[in-house]
Amino acid sequence: MNTPPSPPGAQRTDGSAVRIGALVPLTRPGWTEAGQHLLAGLELGVREVNDAGGIGGRPLELVVRDTAADPEKAAAAVDELAGLGVAALAGEYHSVVARAAASRADALGLPFLCSSAVLDALTDRPTDRVARLAPAQTHGWRIYADFLLGAGHRRTAVATQPSVYWASGTRILRDHLAPRGGTVVELDTGALTPEAVCDALVDSGATALLLLVGHPDPAVPVVTAVRRDQRLAEILIGAPAGQPEFTSWAALLGDDGAAIPFLRYLPERLGPLGARVEAALRERLGEAPSFVAFEGYDTVAVLAEVLRSHGTDRSRIAASWPCVAIEGTRGKIRFSRTPGISVWQWAWTPVQVVDRDPAEPERFRILHSG
Repeated sequence: MNTPPSPPGAQRTDGSAVRIGALVPLTRPGWTEAGQHLLAGLELGVREVNDAGGIGGRPLELVVRDTAADPEKAAAAVDELAGLGVAALAGEYHSVVARAAASRADALGLPFLCSSAVLDALTDRPTDRVARLAPAQTHGWRIYADFLLGAGHRRTAVATQPSVYWASGTRILRDHLAPRGGTVVELDTGALTPEAVCDALVDSGATALLLLVGHPDPAVPVVTAVRRDQRLAEILIGAPAGQPEFTSWAALLGDDGAAIPFLRYLPERLGPLGARVEAALRERLGEAPSFVAFEGYDTVAVLAEVLRSHGTDRSRIAASWPCVAIEGTRGKIRFSRTPGISVWQWAWTPVQVVDRDPAEPERFRILHSG
């Protein structure tokens, strides 16, 4: 159920429903396509919970707020949702936004199950109130770095934008590649035009260019420029953050968007639950669901199990993360304390490096698994 935004200061009036607050990027500059997939998974999960009798006979209700990739807007939404009496908070795709939401939720004592954000430091200090389904950035991006090394890429360039998330990604790649004989060269897309990126790429001697930038701009212009530059015909373009997962990538780039490896958090083969959910998500979305849609569904599945077993008291929900053991769409979900991670973490969801097949861009090829 997608509840419309409530007016400022609105109070909870219906005591029958168990309410979950959902943070989702639904308008620009947020990645709206990812937000739509995340919301589809959340809504499907809620519908199935209610079809099965809800939470002890009470309906589960999703109270949705659009973050628009704005940390301040997300923090304000957390305040509002806490005031509306939600039992827990779910969702968010953008790491920097999720970090703001997690910090605010922690301060308010509101349990938050983060669906998709990967930034390692989701909170400044260790907390029992926040748990996460997506793999930490360090885990996934090291797997991507191993893929680069296995493919023979020792000198890698990264096209970057200013962001805590992109800076973290650059550091992870450099720290993992350097001891193994790899190097990383940074190219600032704020200071370089796409054509100038091509020139710098030629001068760098890199054999791979990773897009650590936003989509569609400047990612799409950079890809187009590199594909058109005959000097760079042999270079690998990569996008570890997953931009090519979504159909808008293929729509904007066509054949140029194929053969660009990215990280995807799915198993090689879905089990019976995953296959059933995939079919339902495909019907709801009108297209193949991304891994983000599965993350949304699994978020509700976890919260529903916690609410059934531990009730709606926020402190009891927050204390329940280590007790979770449920079958999700992509494997058994359990949370643990992981070194270097400040929140309860599922360690780990399956991780793949995949790309779109140049011969059939709607088909994904699995290149490496971690």
